[in-house]
Amino acid sequence: MPAFYEFFAGGGMARAGLGDGWTCLFANDIDIRKCDAYTANWGNETLLVGDIGKVEACQIPHGAGLAWASFPCQDLSLAGSGAGLKGNHSGTFWPFWRLIKELNALGRGPQVVVLENVCGALTSHNGNDFAEIGAALAGAGYNFGALIIDAVHFVPQSRPRLFIIGLRNDANIPKELIIATPNKQWHPTRLITAYTKLSERSKEAWLWWNLPEPPVREKTFSDLIEDEPNNVTWHTEGETQRLLELMSPLHRNKVMKAQQLGRRIVGGVYKRMREDKNGRRVQRAEIRFDDIAGCLRTPRGGSSRQLILVVEGNQVRSRLLTPREAARLMGLSDRYQLPEKYNDAYHLAGDGVVVPVVRFIAEHLLEPILDANQQGERQAA
Repeated sequence: MPAFYEFFAGGGMARAGLGDGWTCLFANDIDIRKCDAYTANWGNETLLVGDIGKVEACQIPHGAGLAWASFPCQDLSLAGSGAGLKGNHSGTFWPFWRLIKELNALGRGPQVVVLENVCGALTSHNGNDFAEIGAALAGAGYNFGALIIDAVHFVPQSRPRLFIIGLRNDANIPKELIIATPNKQWHPTRLITAYTKLSERSKEAWLWWNLPEPPVREKTFSDLIEDEPNNVTWHTEGETQRLLELMSPLHRNKVMKAQQLGRRIVGGVYKRMREDKNGRRVQRAEIRFDDIAGCLRTPRGGSSRQLILVVEGNQVRSRLLTPREAARLMGLSDRYQLPEKYNDAYHLAGDGVVVPVVRFIAEHLLEPILDANQQGERQAA
């Protein structure tokens, strides 16, 4: 059974995606509320709560083939501060990487490292942050490559994310897991452009990972919506009308077209600041009716909470997305225990990694790599 470390663990969504066939030896996060959720679902036997900058290699058990790190995205996000890897949040990549190098120096570093973040990491500081990550991997003896996977192939949520997968250069790579040239499905233009800005050393360590075509998604946004939510209330008619009034003519027209369909249809709504025709910043409500939710975000300041609009003929109702609906959009089962407070639960979901995406990567890359190397070790013995 393969074992792993889960850094920046949050509520343990990487653990959920890896599944019962994996053993977690160590998990770490600094956020107390997320750690409470982690403990509620997984127990706290392997969880160390605290600043990763204060974690020592001696605190990490021996024996994991994988280190998973969904490190903070705020400073790399297009909507963030722009501080990049020098920021207080995304800069925690460096103490994490210090631990990986220390474990390797002790002869017990993980064969595989997965870094997950927003796609803004590719362009942050004109690609220099991505190049720094590449240089760190190559400098520590890891071959590596990257993938952009949109969770929309697995759950009804538009959520493209960057996955950087490093393999220690003393490990074997099954030949079917790499390809000679990029595959546009997983290596779009923005990733190829970021690759061109890597150092020559990093390019020598680069791998074009090979994944199969994504599965056909079975669920739609409407399938995940609760008819009788427990912890949010439907807006009053007046509140719904004010939401509609925040829409531009384009988006109000979308609502009218949905009404003409004569059936139940669910749309996801975000409030955003936009410029009007006079160049003034005004709040707008924007809706999509493609049965896909917008990307979940953390509820800072309130504007990033996703609303839903349920249209059934002339009846139009609105409310906040429930925490359970948000959890479903992340691929979590209804057995997963969420925090009681709305913001805590929504933050947990919006900051997480989509569970079936992790499973897809594990099934088609991580497990074949670790299985092949374990077999090689047994044969050598």
